[in-house]
Amino acid sequence: KLWNISSGKIISTLNGHQSYVYSVAFSPDGKTLASGSGDKTIKLWNISSGNIISTLEGHQNYVSSVAFSPDGKTLASGSRDNTIKLWNISSGKIISTLDGHQVDVYSVAFSPDGKTLASGSRDKTIKLWNISSGKIIST
Repeated sequence: KLWNISSGKIISTLNGHQSYVYSVAFSPDGKTLASGSGDKTIKLWNISSGNIISTLEGHQNYVSSVAFSPDGKTLASGSRDNTIKLWNISSGKIISTLDGHQVDVYSVAFSPDGKTLASGSRDKTIKLWNISSGKIIST
């Protein structure tokens, strides 16, 4: 659901996932919304029309977290399949898969400069990743 903050009223309801939605994130320009779901997909939504722009598929389990890079060109997704995927927004293709967590990845977030990704997992670790190399910087 999209809400008007001032009035507290629902603006629109976005329907399309086949399971629970676990995470949503606005693109930096505010025109696109990404949603990660228990149906193992990510949907990109046009905020103005409420229509689905694309459905990103590639995770083997629930998508528990999504985050846009500061430039809006890349989306990170964390999943209960223990991986993080980086997606090219314009093509909808996977750029890379980051492996390193032992169990479910619950949270992903980009640094303000977009060069580092932080991920939090049920394995009780937070990892910092170099986006360019896909390598772990620190745990």
